[in-house]
Amino acid sequence: MSRIRVSTTVDDELIEAARRTMPGARDSSVLEAALEALLRSHRTAEIDAAYRAAYSESIRDEPDAWGDLAGWRDAVSQS
Repeated sequence: MSRIRVSTTVDDELIEAARRTMPGARDSSVLEAALEALLRSHRTAEIDAAYRAAYSESIRDEPDAWGDLAGWRDAVSQS
């Protein structure tokens, strides 16, 4: 994997808190972990949005082999 040098200024309290989560790690490792977490979070949000879109487009009133989607959504929202 190729590497790139990053030089930036960050909030001192933020970097100190991040360093405490990974004692002994270099700042580059802390930054990589933060970037990986950001990308995972973004990807999770994309997947969730795709599921919401797919389920909102499905026919809610037509039951299938497992029941009806509207009834399931109602049950989930009440729990």
